[in-house]
This record gives sequence, C-alpha cells and structure tokens, in this order.
Amino acid sequence: MSRLKIAFVVSVILAVAVTFAVSRTQGQEKAVEKNAEKVEGEKAAKDTPEKTLVIKAAVGETAPDFVLTDTEGKQHRLSEYLKQDKRVVLEWFNPDCPFVKKHHLKTRSMSDTYQYAKENDVVWFAVNSGAPGKQGHGLKRNQKARADYAIAYPVLLDEDGTVGKLYGAKTTPHMFLIDTDGILIYAGAIDDIPNPRELGEVNFVRKALGECLAKKEVEKASTRSYGCSVKYAS
Repeated sequence: MSRLKIAFVVSVILAVAVTFAVSRTQGQEKAVEKNAEKVEGEKAAKDTPEKTLVIKAAVGETAPDFVLTDTEGKQHRLSEYLKQDKRVVLEWFNPDCPFVKKHHLKTRSMSDTYQYAKENDVVWFAVNSGAPGKQGHGLKRNQKARADYAIAYPVLLDEDGTVGKLYGAKTTPHMFLIDTDGILIYAGAIDDIPNPRELGEVNFVRKALGECLAKKEVEKASTRSYGCSVKYAS
C-alpha cells in the first residue's frame, strides 16, 4: 500500500475516533446532567421539615385569614376577596426550586391551570415563605422570576413564614383551594407525578376547581404535596 493510501486510511480512522470520542463525551455530560437533576429533585422531595410545622389549616375548615404584600407593593387580604364571593387558589412558590421550574418553565401547567381559574373568576396568588438568605428569597429575585416565568398573578412575600406555617405549607409547590365561604376544600400537590421532569396525568387543582365550580363535592380533597421544602427561617 502506498504511503498516500496509508495516510488516507490513518486520517479516516483518526476522524472516526475523534467523532466517537466527542459523541461519547457529550453523552456522558448529558447523563451526568440528568443524574444531577434527578438527585437534586429526590433530595428536595425528601427535605421536608414536617416536625417544625404547626398545621392550623385543615380541609373542611375555615382557611386562616392573612394580609401579605406582593412584589409590586400592593397588599392583599384574603377575607376581602371572600367578601366578593371569590374562590382563591394559593400556590407556595420558590423560583429556584426544580419542581417549581417544572410547572412554570419546562411545562406551562401552572399558567394553564391559572388561566382556567381566571376564566372562571377565581383569584390566584403565589406565596413565597422563604426567609432572608434562603434559596429563592427576596423582592428583586421574585420580581425577576415573575417576569422570567411570565407569571400573570401576584407573588406575595411571607418572609417570616407566618402565613406558610398557618397553612402548613411544606413544599414548593403546595396548593390550596378556598371556596367562596372561606372553607379550605383542597390541599396538596398540583399533579400526581412527584418528579421534577415529568408532568402528571392528573391535575388535582384543575380537577378540584372543576368540581367546585360545578357545585360538587371535591372527590380528592387532600393529597400529599411534593417539591422542595419551604425555606422557613426555622
């Protein structure tokens, strides 16, 4: 075999080897990234400080009243909306939690559910009970998140965690539905897949809203919430 042919064969072999190496490296990087996301999600799901929470809100009972200020400086009092015969959805929120990103960025499940609520004259609030210095805390961070995530409803700040603990909010997200008479009629997860990447088949909040609007009893009034732990001060 001539030197020219040998050189050509060697160059082809080298090119194939380089292509294979690059492809393998990219595959390994994707696998590492996916595994890291899985580990982060699983860790967040387990990191729920249930023992430190005093749960005062219970399904079937009167939802605690509260006053909180949103990221635009406006105050909101729950009882004022109930006086207007409004149903209210509360969504516990942390913009840096992978489970929150699942429903706000990777899918539009939260905004789609909100749109359904809005079309039926239901009020919706996100509530961030993260303490100063904790993940996802702060006025500027939540103002930016509201813009980045295209959140069309108010994000309320509960820095001392008072409201979160009144409701027993454990995770982000943790969902609560309050009827026009001020009774808590649903508490729990938004859907049935506790995974930061996969969307559930059943949207519990939308289902509960539909039953409520049809003046039916909510079939599944309580589910186990999942997500990152709410970042309370203690």
